Amino acid sequence: MTSTLSRAIDNYPNRFDPAALDALPDRLQRTIRRRSDVLGPGYTLIYREPVEFVSGRGAHLFDRDGNDYLDAYNNVPCVGHAHPRVVEAVSQQIAMVNTNTRYVEEALVDYAERLLATFPAELSRVSFACSGSEANDLAMRVAKFHTGNEGVIVTRWAYHGITREVASFSPSLGDGSPLGPAVRVVDAPDPRAIPPGVTLADHMVAEVRAAIVDLERHGHRLAAFISDSAYSSDGIFTHPVGYLPDVVDAVHSAGGVYIADEVQAGFARLGESMWGFSRHQVLPDIVTMGKPMGNGLPISGVVFRPEVCEEFGRSVRYFNTFAGSSIPVAAATAVLDVFEEEGVPARVLGNGDALRAGLEELTRESPHVSEVRGSGLYVAVEVVRDREARVPDRARAEDVINAMRDRRVLISGTGRAANVLKVRPPLAFSSADVTRFLDTFAEISRKHL
Repeated sequence: MTSTLSRAIDNYPNRFDPAALDALPDRLQRTIRRRSDVLGPGYTLIYREPVEFVSGRGAHLFDRDGNDYLDAYNNVPCVGHAHPRVVEAVSQQIAMVNTNTRYVEEALVDYAERLLATFPAELSRVSFACSGSEANDLAMRVAKFHTGNEGVIVTRWAYHGITREVASFSPSLGDGSPLGPAVRVVDAPDPRAIPPGVTLADHMVAEVRAAIVDLERHGHRLAAFISDSAYSSDGIFTHPVGYLPDVVDAVHSAGGVYIADEVQAGFARLGESMWGFSRHQVLPDIVTMGKPMGNGLPISGVVFRPEVCEEFGRSVRYFNTFAGSSIPVAAATAVLDVFEEEGVPARVLGNGDALRAGLEELTRESPHVSEVRGSGLYVAVEVVRDREARVPDRARAEDVINAMRDRRVLISGTGRAANVLKVRPPLAFSSADVTRFLDTFAEISRKHL
């Protein structure tokens, strides 16, 4: 079958194999065949048996037959699928007007002030975009303008987006998407992988300094070190904290800036604070956010220290038609309302702790789980062939992912070998959802782990 699906990259975790198409129900087959005939390159379905949803509520998705799937994967509907507060705000706004930032709009200013109030006082300027990719593109553009440099340092299997610029420093896109000549990679902060007798801070600083030296040998000075605050694509590494200040000092000494990518880690995803970088007691120069800020509506943001962005603002035109337009701003405002009204951060912390503790208990004796890690509602279960050797076992991880899907619980995979189970539900995940998840995982783990 010559199709978009058959051209999907091999390193995409848990992708649908088009060779299995004939085994699917007839209606699903027809839709997938039509899809492959009209969509452009790169589209990928997940799960061995793809699933179609027609509605959602909270952390639940429903198919055409009304079956209830527990969503433990989708972070973009931050406060839950079809949250009534967001639905109402968007419905009211779309019935009035949807203009852009070239017009005076008090609601935009109100939202910007509320958003910036969640950051340290030094981070006091915000620009809006439509996606995490656009946010990271703008952040890097400003960093290069501010420093006059081109060099970029990222972690070894990072993902920061899909624009041409951002893809050039997103190693997880694979060999078909080459890194830029002024991009260098360093290890993710996995404390198990550092040499004996070396602290994680010392190891990370040595990696960054070595990357800076190599950039300079090839004629590139450092513009920015950018890191996802949860190291999501590297395999999710949220602990320990405290090593980043030394890394940022090394970056600043080389003339670069530190960009904290909060597209996945932000908005209390990690449970301990609103922003992932805050856990490390470090001040970024630039922070980026993605579509969770609007519960899936096309809005993202870049927050700056003023001295980093002011000259760029005076010298370079930046206008983005839909960035900061009325309807996405209404959605984003409603998200902040929900955070306040429902106590979202506290709920994330409590339910995240219960979820992680349950997974640790269920996998304690498993020879095929080397570690459960994470923070808040971002949890990783690393699946291996042997606990001691820690050899990745992608096939087993995919068996677990698909067995969970078959029992109507959605998760996915991450990490360079795609052997890390990624549990990243909407923040509407409740204590009842935790119980359902753990009960299902217990059943699956008895067979596969």
